[in-house]
Amino acid sequence: MNQNNKFPPGGFSGLPSALITGGSRGIGLGIAKELAKAGFNLAINGVRNRESVQAVLNELKEFGIEIIYVQGDISKKEDREKILQSVTSEFGQLNVLVNNAGIAPKERKDILEASEESFDHILDINLKGSYFLTQLCAKHMVEQKKEAPGFHCCIINVSSVSATVASVNRGEYCISKAGIAMATKLWAARLGEFDIPVYEIQPGIIKTDMTAGVIEKYDKLFDAGLSIQKRWGLPEDVGKVAAAMATGMMPYSTGQVVLVDGGMTVRRL
Repeated sequence: MNQNNKFPPGGFSGLPSALITGGSRGIGLGIAKELAKAGFNLAINGVRNRESVQAVLNELKEFGIEIIYVQGDISKKEDREKILQSVTSEFGQLNVLVNNAGIAPKERKDILEASEESFDHILDINLKGSYFLTQLCAKHMVEQKKEAPGFHCCIINVSSVSATVASVNRGEYCISKAGIAMATKLWAARLGEFDIPVYEIQPGIIKTDMTAGVIEKYDKLFDAGLSIQKRWGLPEDVGKVAAAMATGMMPYSTGQVVLVDGGMTVRRL
């Protein structure tokens, strides 16, 4: 076993495995790297073809773990089933589900003008997709716990400060993240009897390809005191929190939210 693996013992043999949706770039890749360092075999899900992500997969393999890429759209039932089947066929177990996949509106529009099509598109992926992938994986985790009561697993939802901070030019995104926040509580409540913790991470302004077009804007806002820590958040900032959750370092905190926002949402006078 990878000597860096800190995942609690018990249950199935071999390295623990994690499924990360949207794991080939941005925050998802930051999480993937930290879980790889912790000794997790990884299943990376995304919609791009394998050739587009091969360089990333090669980089992750350098951590000495096994990795598979499962292409699929989590808003589609058949793709969700294929994703889980691929994970269990390859690794024989699923210890951690990281619901990270998410998209922003193609066009930021005032909520007085935003379209139904954009609303449906965002919620199908950001909320519906992760909700029903969680349902599918949770059922599998419950079966694993019944087979091996010492088996350790958890679910991590990556939402956003937009779950509580209103942005009227991307209302559909905010609503999708607010839905994830409630889903965290619902799944934590439902899975408590099986000792399967469910956590949530709410990132703030993170430097990724999603924010590449607003760098100048936020550079100025950080300088003006947008957050207590006057810098951009980085994918690895989120990844380190996810690794703590995944490796059992927060065993008595199911249903809880960790904000990774540099203190942006702390109210100040």
